Amino acid sequence: MRRQIVACLAALIIIFSATPVSAQTATPPTGPVYIVVSGDTLYDIALRFNVTVADIISTNNLASQDIFPGDQLIIPGLTGLSGTLITQPVPFGETLRSLSRQYQVDPALLIKLNHIVSPEELYAGYNLVLLTQDQHPALTARTTLAAGETMLEMSVRQNSDPWTISQLNNLSEPQANLPGDVLYLASGSSSAEPSGIPAVLTSAVVDPLPIIQGATVQVKVTATQPITLSGQLVEHTLHFFPQEDGSQVALQGIHAMTEAGLYPLRIDVTLPDGATQSFEQMVLVNPGNFKTETINGVDPATIDPAVTDPEDAWLLSMVTPVTNEKYWQGQFQLPVDSQYCLRSVYGNRRTYNGGALTGFHSGMDFGVCSKAHPFDIYAPADGVVVFTGLKTVRGYATIIDHGQGVYSGLYHQAEIYVSVGEHVTAGELIGKIGDTGRVTGPHVHWDLFVNGIQVNPRTWLENTFPH
Repeated sequence: MRRQIVACLAALIIIFSATPVSAQTATPPTGPVYIVVSGDTLYDIALRFNVTVADIISTNNLASQDIFPGDQLIIPGLTGLSGTLITQPVPFGETLRSLSRQYQVDPALLIKLNHIVSPEELYAGYNLVLLTQDQHPALTARTTLAAGETMLEMSVRQNSDPWTISQLNNLSEPQANLPGDVLYLASGSSSAEPSGIPAVLTSAVVDPLPIIQGATVQVKVTATQPITLSGQLVEHTLHFFPQEDGSQVALQGIHAMTEAGLYPLRIDVTLPDGATQSFEQMVLVNPGNFKTETINGVDPATIDPAVTDPEDAWLLSMVTPVTNEKYWQGQFQLPVDSQYCLRSVYGNRRTYNGGALTGFHSGMDFGVCSKAHPFDIYAPADGVVVFTGLKTVRGYATIIDHGQGVYSGLYHQAEIYVSVGEHVTAGELIGKIGDTGRVTGPHVHWDLFVNGIQVNPRTWLENTFPH
């Protein structure tokens, strides 16, 4: 009996030892997880992390290359790392140092994850890959070392100690910090977005990022004390206006023909004692992906540079003055009865009469299609009329100052019902659609200027400025 039991056990050992290795449960792959965002492809992700598409497919046992926002992908090759990899645009004011401190990530790791060659690559709007870990949540409280203040004095002011602050901010020693440097704290929070800008500014938010050709850019700044602000974006001086929430906002249009690339955005701060501070960072302007259209059959006189250049210069002089008062409220509205009257959109690259003149469409065109009031033109928003009259290219035109550097121009009218100096309200009847000036048929053209630049009016129909 004992011999039979021993024989059975031996047989079982032989059977299990012959089982193929491939049948054993594979060790699940390890590594940081990347959260897929809208617009991602496997090719883009592979390129970002310097791996192959095949490696990602194999590591994650993917059945196809189809991925969707929110999917979690293990990134191969990043041994020794754990956590979640996220992608987010770099806010204005952030630097490699401030981001590494805020997210408690070694600067060398940020450089590795993003293949950064130079710190200047961290322009505002750059899609930065960050490693987040539950045990190291992003810090939100920040401070700065004032001129003449010691680390010990600053630490006491923040209910902390120099060594804790030094460790959090990767300082070799408490004395390694310089006046004006932004430091993060172990506890506390702020309603303002953390930022590497000087601490007198609690936030400086640029919207949108990245910027698109033809966009209206909003720069919103909040501060810890009363300050005077100015600045510059794409070679245009920024004009800041106070808001009810205590912030200051500047609106700036980006020309539709601005070359895509990096441009400096500078904010200049004047403190109550007369001291000045400045912060500058590059921001990205992306193409608007506008279409191309050809317009034939227009009057040659309306495309003659001898006519168009002086008229363009005149128009710029009309929309350059910046009044302090803001007349408009909320979103702008259509200058016609129906959105279905739209005939041409903003930004399209145009050629006239077979290429005799090239340019872009600076606004929106609305034709005659409404049954109730087919020819009526309405004020898009409250404002003051600053021009009415006949021009060669724009025909019978009305220009409305909406305040704070925002203007509407409505062209090609048959009749004008308002006068210079008159206050108009949103939706007020101001004229009739016509075919005067450079036209191929009856319509009204609507230009919208923001600090001297024609922007996409549709943005103002869909959004409230400032916001």
